[in-house]
Amino acid sequence: MQYQVPQFIEIEDKIFGPLTFKQFVYVAGGAGMCFIIYRFLPMPFSLLIVVPLGGFAGALAFYKVNNRPFIDAVESAVRFYLGGKLYLWQKRDKPPTPEEISQIPKGGIYVPKLSESRLKELTWSLDINETVSNNATMKRDERLQTFEGLPVDIFKKIGK
Repeated sequence: MQYQVPQFIEIEDKIFGPLTFKQFVYVAGGAGMCFIIYRFLPMPFSLLIVVPLGGFAGALAFYKVNNRPFIDAVESAVRFYLGGKLYLWQKRDKPPTPEEISQIPKGGIYVPKLSESRLKELTWSLDINETVSNNATMKRDERLQTFEGLPVDIFKKIGK
């Protein structure tokens, strides 16, 4: 059994002459609001409101942004400006205090205090101490390291 697949489903039907229902509502609503403002306000003040309002109504009815209706762009802008913003990270460089500087051993590395959480501090200090101790061990054991069977000291003497 064959079924007929609907086509052109993105295209709205033209109900009021060349206008779709949405376009007609935007144009009629904008024209009605412009008439009411023109009727009840003095001429200079009404022109300041009627011209932008008519332009906005015309843009809602006919203008497209990236092949999408203008109302979608307006909705996105309103949601952006009224919605909450989430800022996850802002780096702040904090200089060490004199107490922290006095606690640093000679030749040591300054490790900033990250947080009040003891667990986080412990994890941080273990990572740093492991890295520092690995670097010290590598320097101390440099004489024992070899490169393709030759001691590293030979390459230092050749390079000089």
